[in-house]
Amino acid sequence: DVQLQASGGGLVQAGGSLRLSCTASGLRLDDYTFGWFRRAPGKEREGVPATCISVEDQNIRYQDSVKGRFTISSDKAKNTIYLQMNSLKPEDSAEYYCAASRGYGCYNWDYWGKGTQVTVSS
Repeated sequence: DVQLQASGGGLVQAGGSLRLSCTASGLRLDDYTFGWFRRAPGKEREGVPATCISVEDQNIRYQDSVKGRFTISSDKAKNTIYLQMNSLKPEDSAEYYCAASRGYGCYNWDYWGKGTQVTVSS
């Protein structure tokens, strides 16, 4: 069975950095697109990922809100997707979810992991 496990969240001051990990099991990374979704306090989970990556062709997309600060990457040897978050802002505070799609685009998400909490203090 496919399982996604997000980890690496925590409390950080504004301007700081965190690296999140999404470790996948039961799938080949090359066959999937992975995305990081956010659910801010008091809000619904975003319908569009903050960033996503198609592992095989390394196509990457970022929302404008995180572009230049966040970097998504893949490590097939570790079956892991990373999210390096720099220059964090209080508005980045959210529960971060890893999701996987069988398709090539950032749509039709088939698998979801449990979230990891990121809190950015001012």
